[in-house]
Amino acid sequence: MTSTAQSQFSLLVIDDEPDLRTLYELTLLREGYEVETAGTVEEALQMLKERSYSAVITDMRLPDGSGLDVLAYLEEGKRREKAVVITAYGSAENAVEALKSGAFDYLTKPVDLRQFRLVVASALGRAPQTPPTVVPASLPSSAGRAAPVETTASEAPPARALPQAAALRRLSGSSQAMQQVRALIEKVAKSMAPAIVHGESGTGKELVARAIHDVSARAGQPFIAVNCGAIPEHLLEAEFFGYRKGAFTGANEDREGFVQAAQGGTLFLDEIGDLPLAMQSKLLRVIQERSVRPVGAVTEAPINVRIVSATHKDLGAEVQGGRFRQDLFYRLNVIQIRVPPLRERLEDLGPICAALLERIARDAGQWPPPSLTREAFDDLGHHAFPGNVRELENLLNRAVAMSGGETISRDDLGLGAVPAVEPTDRAQIDARLEQLRTAPATLIEGALPDNLEAYLDGVERDILARALERHRNNRTAAGASLGLSLRQMRYRMARLGVMVSGQDD
Repeated sequence: MTSTAQSQFSLLVIDDEPDLRTLYELTLLREGYEVETAGTVEEALQMLKERSYSAVITDMRLPDGSGLDVLAYLEEGKRREKAVVITAYGSAENAVEALKSGAFDYLTKPVDLRQFRLVVASALGRAPQTPPTVVPASLPSSAGRAAPVETTASEAPPARALPQAAALRRLSGSSQAMQQVRALIEKVAKSMAPAIVHGESGTGKELVARAIHDVSARAGQPFIAVNCGAIPEHLLEAEFFGYRKGAFTGANEDREGFVQAAQGGTLFLDEIGDLPLAMQSKLLRVIQERSVRPVGAVTEAPINVRIVSATHKDLGAEVQGGRFRQDLFYRLNVIQIRVPPLRERLEDLGPICAALLERIARDAGQWPPPSLTREAFDDLGHHAFPGNVRELENLLNRAVAMSGGETISRDDLGLGAVPAVEPTDRAQIDARLEQLRTAPATLIEGALPDNLEAYLDGVERDILARALERHRNNRTAAGASLGLSLRQMRYRMARLGVMVSGQDD
């Protein structure tokens, strides 16, 4: 069936129930779209072969297949259509599978027509035909971020993805690890699939989240970053969801929260693992219902927000320990992007240093930017960087201030000439320990130990002592060079009786 209207947007609706097809069709026609419908996978694929559409809306369960078959066809043909999938209520597994298969977003039955319009409009990068939504000119003080300028949905510029080269340029380095990160960013940006950015502190998780936003259809809309661990627990609900005048003592005016500030754009939840369980439950409801109710308000308001979260924690372990809700983890962890620590991509050190020095020099009004001497660069190449790129930036900031000239020497860095444990040492150590645990006697040099556990403890004790010596008894740096956190390092030192003087963390 075909319904045409003068519109720049053409939609294909696929559902085997005639009444629902008609409902969706009428709803979309009122929004000014051109609509065509199909009742089976076969019929839909034939129509897709004959022409292209702006978007495809498909039910998951169809008489001769499923919505995943349609998604597979779009993916294999590298088609430009955005896909929205409609699943049965409570079928979270199907929704996640659809998002991983390339769907832009999903809806659950019975379909809320308000949400239906919002999701379709979001997929097409346009504002739905609804009253304008005001984005606040200021955020609660603990946000720590500048808010977007006040605008309305009807006045907002059309969503437009920035050129990929410009958006991803800030992620310096051409190592294989960073190429994989960029590829995932480009894939994730095409949909509404929730993503978790995982990495150690200082690796640039927010930079990855901003790149996802910048290469998506939401590039012209707000990007709101929130540090979940920096907000007092009793203020979380008001900061996230806003409040109404008189909701509590001191609420002298209506105020929007982070979620409303991100309307039409991306909400970045940094250190999501630090959210208390009670707040996790409220956030889950907002994600599921796509609506938010400010503190003190009676009704909920619809939201159109893409959520990207980040953490340095193992959320799977947090779930097992009862510190993170499994259902929220399931909702957020559709796609995981791991940002490698700097020690795993030292081949990127050159371009990262060049980019940082250029930015530091520009901010300081010093041009051209200084360059590193060979000795200084060698010192950086042997450093463990437990603080990752953030630590490197701090080192270079100090070095630029200390040098005051066109070059940065090893003395300006202040690292000394003592080399750290090379990144390859960790793999060699793991391989050797595993060999000792599992290999037959012929592979072990010399006689077999009488006590394997004591022997392995001795090997580990020697490794820890050497790492500490190379890092001047700094347990944080020594642990990082071995892939251990400070807590793990302390535990192993205490268990093995490794004592050092003048410890410095």
